[in-house]
Amino acid sequence: MSGFAHAFASGLILPVICIVALGWIVPRLLALVMPEGVRPLIALGLLAALILMMLSSGAFLLLYLMRGVPLAALFADGLWPGTRHFLHLGLLSVLFWGPIMLLSVAGLPKTWTKVTW
Repeated sequence: MSGFAHAFASGLILPVICIVALGWIVPRLLALVMPEGVRPLIALGLLAALILMMLSSGAFLLLYLMRGVPLAALFADGLWPGTRHFLHLGLLSVLFWGPIMLLSVAGLPKTWTKVTW
């Protein structure tokens, strides 16, 4: 089996595609409820990054569970060490969703109708 086929079959490609897509979608959805302006745009970017990190952490937890790792084994050392592990994985995933999120946020001012950039 080729490297690409193995990566797709082992469940790596599809989660990455989903995380990257969320990097575009989350800021766009937040823009629907956030006000226009530079400060709200910065807040939107920070909020989107936090949401994406949490979603990524949850996706990694789900991947572990789908692979058959019991929840008790994931948190055998305690709640904080297990949570810290998944938050670390979510933070590392910024390599995937970060650039896409930045492009999404950077494109938002061109849709503003009340405030000019």
